[in-house]
Amino acid sequence: MTRALRQLWRSVGFRLAFYYGLLVAITMLAALAIVYMQTVGVLQQRMVRQVAASVQQLVVRYEARGAEGVAGEIAHALSDGRNSDNEIYLLTDRNGNKRAGNLDQMPSLAPDAGDGVHRRVVRAGQTVIAYLVMRPLPDGGMLVVGHDLRDQESIESLVVSASAAAGIVAVLLLIGGTFVFRQELERSVGAVRRTAARIAAGELQERVAPSGQEDEFALLEGDINAMLDRIQSLMDGVRHVSNTIAHDLRTPLTRVLVRLRAVEAGLGDAHHPQREAVATAIRELEELAVMFEKLLQIAEVEAGARRQQFAPVALHVIADDVAELYEAVAEVRGIALLREPADRAIALGDRDLLAGAAANLLDNALKYGGAGATVRIGTHTVDGRAQLFVQDDGPGIPSTEYERLGVRFHRLDHSTPGHGLGLASVQAVVALHGGRLQFGDARPGLRACIDLPTADG
Repeated sequence: MTRALRQLWRSVGFRLAFYYGLLVAITMLAALAIVYMQTVGVLQQRMVRQVAASVQQLVVRYEARGAEGVAGEIAHALSDGRNSDNEIYLLTDRNGNKRAGNLDQMPSLAPDAGDGVHRRVVRAGQTVIAYLVMRPLPDGGMLVVGHDLRDQESIESLVVSASAAAGIVAVLLLIGGTFVFRQELERSVGAVRRTAARIAAGELQERVAPSGQEDEFALLEGDINAMLDRIQSLMDGVRHVSNTIAHDLRTPLTRVLVRLRAVEAGLGDAHHPQREAVATAIRELEELAVMFEKLLQIAEVEAGARRQQFAPVALHVIADDVAELYEAVAEVRGIALLREPADRAIALGDRDLLAGAAANLLDNALKYGGAGATVRIGTHTVDGRAQLFVQDDGPGIPSTEYERLGVRFHRLDHSTPGHGLGLASVQAVVALHGGRLQFGDARPGLRACIDLPTADG
């Protein structure tokens, strides 16, 4: 329950609706408080003044005409039709016997209750709440004057009901506002989120579709599109430079290699002093040509030119083929290569690109696992995702380096031959397929997993 409430509170729409409903509730309650003070408060003050005036009038009448005069005045007040339903009177003699008034019995009042108290009394057989003032008389009798509080209670009940109605309205506003605000936010922010997701998947040409409105979200959409245009321009510039270098240098590099091989062949004698230098130059130029080839392959993948060739691909078949291809290499290096688990996994993509990515992962595992290691290449489907993973029990790498794996030219072990482009090409292929390249601790060793949407996902 607590987790669900936390998730609900994370919603901007819910918070806006909650604050709006709370503001409305506070406004309504403040208005009701003002109405209450202006009605119940005024009525109460008026009632207190009327009771005090009546007491004063009856005391004066007693001084002028005695108890008989007070009894007559009470009888007249109860029969004149003015506030007779709310007026309360009682006159008793020194023995407590009733001489006049509409109370059935003397209320349980202390003699010091002259300033007025609220008490439950019985009038005409009905029990009511009343405001009462008591005055002892010189002859030992008691004068009680009061006012029925039922009208005031009705108003208070009305205010309470109105407050409850205000609370219900606030709750309805909260519920309805949550739905309305979330719909409005989803309409305004959803396009931005969807565009961001597509850009994260490698579709850098995507832009936020204009909403046609002139609000803050429309300004945000314009700013985001301008930012994306600038980012794409910068990335295109960087890629153009690297791709141009790789493409333009490949041809002269090939010509140099051809000439060096011709020089090497012309030297004839295997022990010629210049032959070793030429052979070393040829090897280094061949490695440079491989690096250029990988850069061009990454550029082609990132451009998304092969996305239109996507079709259902059996990752388990790719894993079988790659394992068979590297079986001899593993045997020479003294590494046990296992194909497990071999579950069926179907993804949508380009078979050649995915096969190259799997081969890159397996080649890295065999290269860095070390002699006597065990390397597993497995496939399975988990939660609607097709996965191909390669795992070794070698020394592994620190978890702090996981985020840097796949960065171009980044290498952890410079003593091992390579260019730092293998995982970069795998990363580009996986991103082209809308998947994730994940690394984890195999305890011991490293686990690299290609996680892709299934073909029917």
